[in-house]
Amino acid sequence: MKQIKRQQDDMIVQKSNNNKKQKLQNEIPINRYCFEDLANEILFEIFDYLDMYHVYKGFFNLNERFKTLVININSLIKINISTMSKSNFEDYYKNILLPNKHRINLIRSSNLFIVNIIFSQPRMILKFIRLEILILDNINLKYFNKIVEYLNCLPKFHSLTISIGDYIQSLYLLFMNIFRLSKLIYCKIKYKIKSDQQFLSVYLTKYDRSPLKYFIIDGRFPFNSLNNLLCCLPQIRHLSINSLVKFHYSQMNELSSIQLKYLKYISLKFDYINFDKVEKIIKDFFYYVQILRLTTFYDESYLNAKHWEKLISSYMPYLRIFDINHEGSIRNNDLTYHDVINQFNSSFWIEKKYFFSHQHNWQEKLDTGIFYSTNPYRRKDYRFYWELDKEICLHNQNVNLNSVKHIYIYSKKATIKCVNYFPNVTQLTIKHHFKTPDDSITTTLNRMIPLKQLTKLIIETHDFPFDDILKLLCFTSNLYILKVNLSSINEIDPNLVMKNEIFQYLSKTNKIKYLELCDGCSLHKIQLIVNLFSQLEYLKTRVDRKEIEQI
Repeated sequence: MKQIKRQQDDMIVQKSNNNKKQKLQNEIPINRYCFEDLANEILFEIFDYLDMYHVYKGFFNLNERFKTLVININSLIKINISTMSKSNFEDYYKNILLPNKHRINLIRSSNLFIVNIIFSQPRMILKFIRLEILILDNINLKYFNKIVEYLNCLPKFHSLTISIGDYIQSLYLLFMNIFRLSKLIYCKIKYKIKSDQQFLSVYLTKYDRSPLKYFIIDGRFPFNSLNNLLCCLPQIRHLSINSLVKFHYSQMNELSSIQLKYLKYISLKFDYINFDKVEKIIKDFFYYVQILRLTTFYDESYLNAKHWEKLISSYMPYLRIFDINHEGSIRNNDLTYHDVINQFNSSFWIEKKYFFSHQHNWQEKLDTGIFYSTNPYRRKDYRFYWELDKEICLHNQNVNLNSVKHIYIYSKKATIKCVNYFPNVTQLTIKHHFKTPDDSITTTLNRMIPLKQLTKLIIETHDFPFDDILKLLCFTSNLYILKVNLSSINEIDPNLVMKNEIFQYLSKTNKIKYLELCDGCSLHKIQLIVNLFSQLEYLKTRVDRKEIEQI
């Protein structure tokens, strides 16, 4: 009886609530508006949330009112023309960019032909009086050299991100042009030098000082120029150089070291530079550094814990984060690899909460490995090697790898078990075609990383089977960027491959917009690419001249 009474009460309450809801709905007026009925002020606020090109494409040719609104946008304009065809850009350039050049505060472009159009007359940049940030990808060095003088005349310009598309012949000229920008606060530069080209030093003097506070160098930089570079950056706060290399062919006068009171963050990668050379730089410049990230190779002196204790205590008293990644072997016959790295477990390191781990990159040898900082692992990239037998190294420990966004797989043979899982990885680089014991490559990888959340995939090896590439793409449904070597399809009949069920499925579902072919392109491959990557917007490759007309 109680249950029946409770059900009746519930029904009464529900009916009462429904009556109240219906009454409230009757009292509230229902107003429906068309988008065109919105006030200009509201539309301007909506435009602020959209990319300017999308505003142009969506509204400029809608009607006269919206065309007038787009033309009369009062806020500063950010121009992002990274993925735009030449025909689309010409209209955009005429209707938006030129009339509004005095209100543009950011320009971003990765299309070479667009950069050529904008800066075909270098003096034109003087009209961009509110330009603050310039981001240029794949620009020819000659265009950059031409516009530097005029960039220096812009009153608000303070941030430059630039990627040089051609090979650098003179590092000195490149850095001199950057240092000429007297108001530049932030600079990120990427360049490349031919592998057989002898490095050219950057001859900086005391007259070449720069106001830079944030400087990121993505390219090989001569170590013998590092001292003078630091001397010319008295305001520097953040410095990152991803490849410091030896240079044996000239001598230069080193400037006297200065106190870098603002330098808090430094990240350096030394390519076979001996520890004693690096130690001198640390003693001369790193007193105020709080975050130190070092990537080193070869010299086992980097694993001398006692030496580091003295160096940190005496010359880096403000250091909070010590992040080291060293790859190499131990050639001292009196100590094993584990004997050496275990010295980093002393009270000095524990009190500072600096903790470390390691892995062996040559599975059959325990006298070589990668030694790296943890607590937690702070780097966004991680080099991974499978071990032949987990039991051969009893010193390994699990590491929190939540910070890792990009994983590099170096092994040529996978094992059934994987010690680590990388939950937040969005980029994967495969260095070799690795063999799996039982499962497929996709199953093996999915145990390590969530393949579905990958947005960028790089396959550097030339012998990765095309069938495995297709299977891997089936599991990476959110992939946006693909860099791959397709040598494996040279002997494949494209007509036969395109009839494959997996191929047909991928042609309808993949989201890849950026494709880079490492091995060059032919008509044979273009046929496959056009059919497989239907949403492709950008293709980077090499093409033989005899193939161009056919393509």
